[in-house]
Amino acid sequence: MSGKRITRKPAVAIVGAGSLATFLAVALHAAGFTITEIIGRDSPGSRRRARSLAAKVGARTETANSATLDATLLWFCVPDGEIQRAASARADQLVARTAVHKKQKLRFAFHSSGALLSRELEPLRSAGVAVASVHPLMTFVAGAQPSLTDVPFAIEGDEAAVRVARRIVRELGGESFSLPASRKAAYHAWATLTSPLLLAFLVTVEEAASAAGLTRQDARHKSLPIIRQTLANYSRLGPARSFSGPLVRGDAGTVAKHLAVLKKHPTVHEVYVALARAALCGLPVKNREGLKRLLR
Repeated sequence: MSGKRITRKPAVAIVGAGSLATFLAVALHAAGFTITEIIGRDSPGSRRRARSLAAKVGARTETANSATLDATLLWFCVPDGEIQRAASARADQLVARTAVHKKQKLRFAFHSSGALLSRELEPLRSAGVAVASVHPLMTFVAGAQPSLTDVPFAIEGDEAAVRVARRIVRELGGESFSLPASRKAAYHAWATLTSPLLLAFLVTVEEAASAAGLTRQDARHKSLPIIRQTLANYSRLGPARSFSGPLVRGDAGTVAKHLAVLKKHPTVHEVYVALARAALCGLPVKNREGLKRLLR
């Protein structure tokens, strides 16, 4: 059933009404995809969010029990721990309705977990639906509207579902790449470093600035120009040619002063040492041995 190629834009039903579901549904709608229904949980907050999202994209609002599954593609945008249970419930609905109507419109199912494999959707696969994991390497938070232009999407799953996912990503302006199942955990570790843990580093930068007498708000304001320039240099020149400061000069004396003052700030000290050690491994550093001894 799923081997036949889809030549038109598939109609999409979205499971979930959170930040990712909202952004994805709006982006798909803007790209000309029909959103048939927003399937939310049967709670006041979820129903309210689902209604708001459905109004934006011209879809119906349904709960898990009332979902009609009349789309070609079912896209799960729910927390990782809920994917398998939600897929199992939708598979039961699908089997029951197919027994009555003898026809099944639903052909594909995606989830957008960065850490989990397409096999989380195994109940739907067993019901004859081709499945895939389709994860955009982008951060989605309330109040932000990132562009999907050139955003990479990691895709893994059944051949037919992967083929459809690649077409959809192209329509959204993104770039897709295949991800072997065995690499999914490593991929998500990388993705976590690119945004959530980058923010953890920036919070550490704020704490370091407090040692110099700045407030956190002032630290953010004053740090942004050098952060932006560093990212611009990294993009244009690569990491080695963008590297500056005492480590590239091999200035152990200055690094020792940093370590001494940061002892009163254990978290900042730990992060500083960890990143300095990483620099010794991956960036051009002078006086490498002297710095290694200092950073033990």
